[in-house]
Amino acid sequence: MLTPRQRLLALLILCLALLAPLPAQAAAPRAAEDAAARNPVVFVHGYNADPGVWGSLREDLRADGYADSELFSFGYDTHQSVNEVLSGRLAAYVDQVRRQTGAARVDLVGHSFGSLVSRWYVKYGGGDAAVDHWVSLAGPNHGTSTAWACALWDQACRDMTPGSYVVKNLATGDETPGAVRYATFWSECDEVVNPDGSVSLAGALNTPVGCLEHNDLLGDDTTSAGVRAFLRG
Repeated sequence: MLTPRQRLLALLILCLALLAPLPAQAAAPRAAEDAAARNPVVFVHGYNADPGVWGSLREDLRADGYADSELFSFGYDTHQSVNEVLSGRLAAYVDQVRRQTGAARVDLVGHSFGSLVSRWYVKYGGGDAAVDHWVSLAGPNHGTSTAWACALWDQACRDMTPGSYVVKNLATGDETPGAVRYATFWSECDEVVNPDGSVSLAGALNTPVGCLEHNDLLGDDTTSAGVRAFLRG
């Protein structure tokens, strides 16, 4: 039988136990809230590239808490037409991602030529209803003179030339239409996109990343931090 002193001590221990924080139980709902608040990310690679170029940014997003099941890389033949073929295939891929994840919207991150493919989808392919954030890394959004080097035999190169059908139509009216949030990241030392100012869009968050070569934006820590901060916004 407990003495009055022992009963008092037991009561104090019980009270302290009830007041103690439960970090493991509290962390799970918080993680679930964070996951519910973010969109799946769809990466769209550039000309003559493949989904493997996104390894660094995917790793950074996983470190931020994204699961592999929230990160998707659209692979495609980069020698085809932006408006006639590729934007439609991207639309079908995004619809598949939305069905698979149950998400209402996705975030699109494109590099180089992938910026034109994803912009056409958003502006003319119904993507404004399915995309929340749109990001362009070194995209030839107003064309690039270097594309003339392969324009004679390659449709994608023709689409990237200044004044092409694709470039002109994407620049018509609002460059950043709908409720989609837009961001571009551009380098003053880009050897592929000429002029450098081709990347920036009216109505977008346009961020200079310093002196980086065209493909270096894919693995640059500062660029990655900027992209991830934008996606959280």
